[in-house]
Amino acid sequence: MVRKQYSPEFKLKAVLDIIKKDKTAAQLAGELQVHPMQLSEWKKHFLEHGPEIFAKPKTKRSGTSEESEKSSLFEQIGRLKVENEWLKKKLGTLG
Repeated sequence: MVRKQYSPEFKLKAVLDIIKKDKTAAQLAGELQVHPMQLSEWKKHFLEHGPEIFAKPKTKRSGTSEESEKSSLFEQIGRLKVENEWLKKKLGTLG
């Protein structure tokens, strides 16, 4: 049996609908075709990690520096490959 995957947008909408309390969790679960326990887990996760949404992004800086380092390393690899090919050609013409 393959487990169904839900998008983060779907989960957020479901959690917000639960929090509004217009419908019971069982009603909403029936409409969304999701088990009520799954909705409960999503709500719990949202309530535990929701404040992180408004926290100052510390990881983006490290992610950005990581991306720039990665880009720099790829550039260096490219230059070394070109240099290596050039040297192989030069050695081939000398022999």
